[in-house]
Amino acid sequence: MVLKQKSDTLGALSSGLCLVHCVFTPFLFVIQSHAACCSHEAVPFWWKSIDVLFLVISFFAIQKSVQTTSKKWMQYALWITFLILFIIILNEYTQAMKLPEKSIYVPSLGLVLLHIYNRKYCQCANNTCCANN
Repeated sequence: MVLKQKSDTLGALSSGLCLVHCVFTPFLFVIQSHAACCSHEAVPFWWKSIDVLFLVISFFAIQKSVQTTSKKWMQYALWITFLILFIIILNEYTQAMKLPEKSIYVPSLGLVLLHIYNRKYCQCANNTCCANN
């Protein structure tokens, strides 16, 4: 019930926490300087796994948000930004492409801003104005 009513708030919060998580990861490397220098193995498994948790929460928040938005373009913007975030996080695990660490900030911040904009300007008062209808 809360997800249906507050999906944009939850999505913005989840994306914001993801952004904070990404910003603090380099500091975790510094704190764990006793471990192998700049190795990904120096990051605890639970810390790296938080990415997946944020993705799952974001997925469900976006799924609910696109059902209640009044703008068709917002549906596409949310899903495309989520897809970019998903690909970047997947790439962090597979190392398929060489991407700068900062590349994750753009879709994370994008989702925060899109959810806030959607909550403020794109909400339907009833089911007749939604972009799905």
